Amino acid sequence: MRDKLILIGIGGNLASARFGAPPDTLAAALVALEAEGIQVATRSAWYRTEPVPRSDQPWFVNAVASLITHLAARDLLEVLHSVEGRFGRVRSERNAARVLDLDLLDYRGQVAETASLVLPHPRLHQRRFVLQPLAEIAPDWRHPLSGLTAEQLLSRLAAKQPIERLPC
Repeated sequence: MRDKLILIGIGGNLASARFGAPPDTLAAALVALEAEGIQVATRSAWYRTEPVPRSDQPWFVNAVASLITHLAARDLLEVLHSVEGRFGRVRSERNAARVLDLDLLDYRGQVAETASLVLPHPRLHQRRFVLQPLAEIAPDWRHPLSGLTAEQLLSRLAAKQPIERLPC
């Protein structure tokens, strides 16, 4: 059943004028999803992570959450982008610092590649800041393309991506 999860990555590295430091902003974003009728079933711990690719911008705070919703994947992605916008996310350049980033990682094991939706997220298997929190909440989740579990994917990553679990 874990491969039928709806999973999102949540992150940010800039404080929000309205909500404050990244952990507070990210928590408020999850509340905003709940207000949209999207239930947050579980969330990993917050993790402090180095920007990828490395840069001089502030480090990120990241987590992974599983959701319960009746929305289709494309509709869910639209809600995620809408919440980002309401929180001040400005999409300028790739890998720029941001207040909020909500990524649809997996939608019940679906595989899709369109102009607006790619499932599973195309780089999730390369990112410790995704795999470590994912392995925390769903260690047996299987990547829809490779069939490898979150723990197996995590074990294949070189320890080059610094990550620190933040206290709860």
